[in-house]
Amino acid sequence: MKKIFIAILLLLTFNTQLVFSQGKTQWTPDGQGIFEIQKGALVQNNLLKGSTDTIISSGLLKNDPVFSKMSDFSWSPTTKQLLVFTNTARVWRYNTKGDYWIFDLTSKKWHQLGKGRPAQTLMFAKISPDGTKSAYVSQQNLYLEDLKTGIVKALTTDGNRRMINGTFDWVYEEEFSCRDGFRWSPDGKNIAFWQVNAAGTKDFMMIDNTSDIYSKPIPVEYPKVGESPSAVRVGVINIATKKNTWMNIPGDQRQHYIPRMEWAGNNEIIVQQLNRKQNESILFLANAKSGFAYSIYQESDKAWIDILPSIDNDYDYGGWDWLNKGQAFLWVSEKDGWRHIYMVSRNGKEEVLLTKGDYDIQGIAQVNEATGWLYFFASPGNATQKYLYRAKLDGTGVSERVTPADQTGTHDYEIAPTGDLAFHTFSNHKTPRVSEVIDLKTQLDINGKSKVSDAVKKTAGVVSPVEFFKIKTDEGVEMDGWMVKPENFDPAKKYPVVFFVYSEPAGANVIDRFGTGNNRLYAGNMRKDGYVYITVDNRGTPAPKGREWRKSIYRKIGIINIDDQAKAAKEIFKWGFIDTSRVAVWGWSGGGSATLNLMFRYPDIYKTGISIAAVGYQLTYDNIYQERYMGLPQENREDFINGSPITHAKNLKGNLLYIHGTGDDNVHYQNAELLLNELIKYNKIFQFMPYPNRSHGIYEGEGTSRHLSNLYTTYLKEHCKPGGF
Repeated sequence: MKKIFIAILLLLTFNTQLVFSQGKTQWTPDGQGIFEIQKGALVQNNLLKGSTDTIISSGLLKNDPVFSKMSDFSWSPTTKQLLVFTNTARVWRYNTKGDYWIFDLTSKKWHQLGKGRPAQTLMFAKISPDGTKSAYVSQQNLYLEDLKTGIVKALTTDGNRRMINGTFDWVYEEEFSCRDGFRWSPDGKNIAFWQVNAAGTKDFMMIDNTSDIYSKPIPVEYPKVGESPSAVRVGVINIATKKNTWMNIPGDQRQHYIPRMEWAGNNEIIVQQLNRKQNESILFLANAKSGFAYSIYQESDKAWIDILPSIDNDYDYGGWDWLNKGQAFLWVSEKDGWRHIYMVSRNGKEEVLLTKGDYDIQGIAQVNEATGWLYFFASPGNATQKYLYRAKLDGTGVSERVTPADQTGTHDYEIAPTGDLAFHTFSNHKTPRVSEVIDLKTQLDINGKSKVSDAVKKTAGVVSPVEFFKIKTDEGVEMDGWMVKPENFDPAKKYPVVFFVYSEPAGANVIDRFGTGNNRLYAGNMRKDGYVYITVDNRGTPAPKGREWRKSIYRKIGIINIDDQAKAAKEIFKWGFIDTSRVAVWGWSGGGSATLNLMFRYPDIYKTGISIAAVGYQLTYDNIYQERYMGLPQENREDFINGSPITHAKNLKGNLLYIHGTGDDNVHYQNAELLLNELIKYNKIFQFMPYPNRSHGIYEGEGTSRHLSNLYTTYLKEHCKPGGF
């Protein structure tokens, strides 16, 4: 039920492993340059010298069919071989399967990994630390390939749709960002991997009615809320003997989760285990040879515990920040009421708070033991923005802001391995995105200038159509929001308002960045047409406002967020220029659910609603997401019922357009039919648009996006007429 976004997967690290990330820079090991594809050639740009060296010429690569379909690449340890990920195919959300090739820079020849395997089936290929072997997943099994002889050996043989080795099932990928499911040991002698046993997980059957004249059932192992998770365990395979040792992690495998696992040296791995409710976390160290595991660090929360990838996207595909030669590691916790970074000793007995203060960290930018600094993102004074800070790794002193004070908005920094340079991006609601490579100490580029500062100065006098505001309800709840008013706004007139909502713990809307205030579905210009466009972030959204703000929604999704939105609307109506007879609301996924609940629970406020891909009945969604925020339905089923739109559908008074893709593997089309039945039962008139065989994003198929946009716009204009009167 996450927000819709389009992810471009790029390779971003210079090491022996392919790492999938979003929008990162691939630095050279010395931190002075970056690798780029330019005009069909692979080049190394030295940022300090301003020079460019060709690594592989365009003549060798640009016309090669392998290279032309390249998605990602990485180097072997000797940098004499290039590992290329190409001809990719989608697995649920991202293109994580395809073909892998190695380009030898000496012989100028290609070598295909897994040549005997079916095309487009290899996943997460990694070259061993000694550069002699590669491991990869294909069709739910792990394989090892000798790069000199080309001999391929299966490391697991029991893999199938129900027994998944080295990668994950639908729900682990969707809710824990778990995709790459195996790790080379630092010495290259072992491989640790996850195994998911989905034999006890029920299939949800999606139906493809459009690919042939006979319908085709598509089974997806999908544990609904209240259903036990798939059993998950961690094994370590010895490369020499091919012996597999299972790690003896205590607890029922079908009542616990293992969202994180990494090597903790050559002989041990570290494992995070969550209980079924996800409110208790235990870190274990496990011996790779014997499988013996022991607890080193525990924490609990009255609501839920967020895992690190949900806080910091850099952890989506693995990684663990070890310090002091492996004797300590970084950990993020909300134990003091704020999201902070701690340094924890290897045995878990000692910890040091590194980011002190009444604020939340928003992610980790870099850990640099050489300089003694921890770089992280935060915005203590404004929850809609993001800045770079740093704190000392020894825990002394106070955190300091690195981003210049005059650059208000949203910043990202990709810091070079040495900590000297950084790729810096910035925007705010009136300044388009600016990118530059800077000296981290001076915040200036190699010419002593700052593109960001120049851009900020240029837009200093610009009047943005986006206005940020704070609204306080009659309960004293203060929320951030933004508003875009019509062109030639006249405060004496009354205008229609369109509220954009998401409202759940998976996403926030009120962010000070360029593009904020745009409605990508509207076919035209909302300002010119005369709409007031508003969004407000209620309690429970993941804004950096402290634990209480985020977790007040526990067991109350569909209640607290909806009440906050409606009460904010009532305060907004007091501004005087809103026509309360022309009030529309729309949202997608969790926002679609909120739209339905607002229309049904507050029918006197919201007159028109457009709901897309909504969860109509909370008991139909997956267990990891829904149980994390709502508890177990076996214990508090009434909360799931009370928060579900279908429970309140009988109250519909206004105009409702409901849209859903029949091929949605995330929020199943089942939700639409359950909701339709309830609306029909109470003789409610509404409009419904199913998109055949489209997924949660509703973009597949010729003309789909254009049609959806026109449908949305036509319905809005018809039932919530634009213009000031």
